[in-house]
Amino acid sequence: MGRYAMGVDFGTLSARALVVDVETGRELGGAVMEYPHGVLQERLPNGAPLPHGWALQHPGDYLECLRRVVPEALAQAGVNAAEVIGLGIDCTASTSLPVLADGTPLCFLPEYENNPYAYAMLWKHHGAQAQADRMTELAQARKEPFLARYGGRISSEWMLPKLLQVLEEAPEVYERAARFVEAGDWIVSQITHSEARSAGIAGYKALWNPRDGYPSREYLAALQPRFSTVAEEKLAGPLLPLGARVGGVHPEAAAWLGLRSGTSVATANIDAHVSVPVAGAPRAGELMMIMGTSTCHILLAQEERAVPGMCGAVEGGAAPGFLAYEAGQSCVGDLLGWFVEHCLGAECARQAKEEGQSAHEFLTARAAKLRAGESGLIALDWWNGNRSILVDAHLTGLILGMTLRTKPEEIYRALMEATAFGTRTIVEAFEQAGVPVRSVFACGGIAHKNPLMLQIYADVLGREIRVARTRQAGALGSAMFGAVAAGAARGGYDTIAQAASAMGGLLDAVYRPNPRDAAIYQKLYALYAALHDQFGRDAHSPMRALRNIQSESLG
Repeated sequence: MGRYAMGVDFGTLSARALVVDVETGRELGGAVMEYPHGVLQERLPNGAPLPHGWALQHPGDYLECLRRVVPEALAQAGVNAAEVIGLGIDCTASTSLPVLADGTPLCFLPEYENNPYAYAMLWKHHGAQAQADRMTELAQARKEPFLARYGGRISSEWMLPKLLQVLEEAPEVYERAARFVEAGDWIVSQITHSEARSAGIAGYKALWNPRDGYPSREYLAALQPRFSTVAEEKLAGPLLPLGARVGGVHPEAAAWLGLRSGTSVATANIDAHVSVPVAGAPRAGELMMIMGTSTCHILLAQEERAVPGMCGAVEGGAAPGFLAYEAGQSCVGDLLGWFVEHCLGAECARQAKEEGQSAHEFLTARAAKLRAGESGLIALDWWNGNRSILVDAHLTGLILGMTLRTKPEEIYRALMEATAFGTRTIVEAFEQAGVPVRSVFACGGIAHKNPLMLQIYADVLGREIRVARTRQAGALGSAMFGAVAAGAARGGYDTIAQAASAMGGLLDAVYRPNPRDAAIYQKLYALYAALHDQFGRDAHSPMRALRNIQSESLG
């Protein structure tokens, strides 16, 4: 009889389940399903328009996907439910959801199905930027100690700004909600019928700390008097560390999942952070880049430092025994996807089809033939704002150097390079703050699909890059934590380091800097850094003026 763990990775666009051999890390079967409603950015399901910068999801999609992908993955793996010892869940964050006391999402109720504030606010929802700015300004004025752990700024992508937005713009939703929960925590509660909050998610996305808890009542009251009790009223519930056992699969859930009742279920994790162990046993100084629609950078360290523009430094946030710093770029795969969807000419699309390639494959092949610096282009990768190190969702993208002779593949490569320059900005911020980056790893879709992009990153960073063996980093990481939730006594592991050593690993390939290209990128990065500060830090930047004009025009 084998021993297997399952992981289910709830990403931005889809959910993916994976069955893994606990002893070897061998991936035996998987299934994926796209969310039926996708990302609600322009309209609600009823057709009602959404404001600019909004991004919502329908929580019913999570359950619909769960009901399909878990049984399909089990069937593909040929594994008996009795052999599955643990289940782990990861999800995007902060994806916040207002629910009733029994866990029912407000958008499930007829009276709230047309209210956008009743849906899950996805991680990339930027409608709370004004609230985030106020929170930052007040924390700076009050010299709140928590602010240094978050790089000196509060992001509109986090839980508390979103809740403050709901309170101020839709108080009826705020009052009706018994709690606001992270989507990952909610999914776990639907499986176990037990409620618990992930301490890791709360640490990164809700300004929670094991020593101090949530921000003080005084600070919250100064933002809005009604907000003073948000922690006790809307964020109540036990906080459990990563890998803890929330409970067993409830008999009702077991019936529709095809799992055995009582199977151990781990605390929810963030879809990026859960990937850290997939390269092997975690070590201080390791930077993992989780490269997908966006890129999240997780750096393990032993000591806490104030690093400007980081998204949080949380004890045990990725692996027990380490402080895990989070940084990120809000738009990487999405940036290349935007270019293909909106800017690719008919001729390129025709040629790609004739050659039997996707548009991305076609452009990448052509971009690979270009030398570094050949196109005369440079870009700022802020199509979805800047997460690190400027923490400003109002910033926008820029391409400099285009002429009538500029070709699509040149722009495509310049966008790749811009994301690499953004990562270098993050790495330099860490090292300038005294947090060493000793080795760089990558995982996620881009890491496996686009060798050119990894080579550009190696050249820009001037560092070797190794890639995790798995193509399903989130789901594998979740399966590892599921095995830890089961524990050694049930056939799993007692620590994530043990699970990672047995179940993780790296590809043989190593991306090493090309000296010639690295020298050219050194010059281009200097230009990027100048543009970064000119357009990103200057209060009178034309970017900010353009956004103000846009807001006025839209009324």
